[in-house]
Amino acid sequence: HTWRVQAPVVAVVALGGVLGAFARYAALLLWPTPPGGFPWATFWTNVVGCAVMGVFMVVITEVWAAHRLVRPFFGTGVLGGFTTFSTYAVDIQRLTDAGHPRTGLAYLAGTLCAALAAVWIGATAARRVLRWRQS
Repeated sequence: HTWRVQAPVVAVVALGGVLGAFARYAALLLWPTPPGGFPWATFWTNVVGCAVMGVFMVVITEVWAAHRLVRPFFGTGVLGGFTTFSTYAVDIQRLTDAGHPRTGLAYLAGTLCAALAAVWIGATAARRVLRWRQS
């Protein structure tokens, strides 16, 4: 019984993860990072993913009674596969190991601040748009 309930969740997380990871990989191919350079593609992938998560969470918790598989598919799967904080950590280590500690530190702090701000801005903007549409 438990497997019948959990199998669809696992399936949609896996499918969403594939889609999100594919989108991230495409961004990294389109915007490669030169050795010792600031990893802009990973930075913006994480920031955009966080902003979308802020909007998404407002929509599915305050507006729309979503199907039980929407959050695991899109939130955990697509956005979890799209954002990449493991690559973020590896990028920081690569930058410092290659003799670019200032760039690594800027990337570390900049990504953290921008990602947190993006979630807040996404959620705040979504709430404002919803209030505007209701008035």
